[in-house]
Amino acid sequence: MEHPKWTDADSRRAKHIWAEYQKQHDITDQIGQTAGIDPKSGRIWFGASIIEIVEHRRAEGLTSPLFFERVGFKTYFQKGGHQ
Repeated sequence: MEHPKWTDADSRRAKHIWAEYQKQHDITDQIGQTAGIDPKSGRIWFGASIIEIVEHRRAEGLTSPLFFERVGFKTYFQKGGHQ
């Protein structure tokens, strides 16, 4: 099944869904986990990693693209550092 191309509007919508979710739910138990946000349906999945969420969704027959956030962090992944 082919999905439509991801757009900037999808990213904005996913970020809005995530911001609203955080206002309405206590997410302290999920800090450090991955959140996968579907901008089309508004659903959010939590898991230990992107791979875990994708595998869980595949088992449900879902393959639509997601926007990922690391719960409690400003960025999902940051490359680099000091040596």
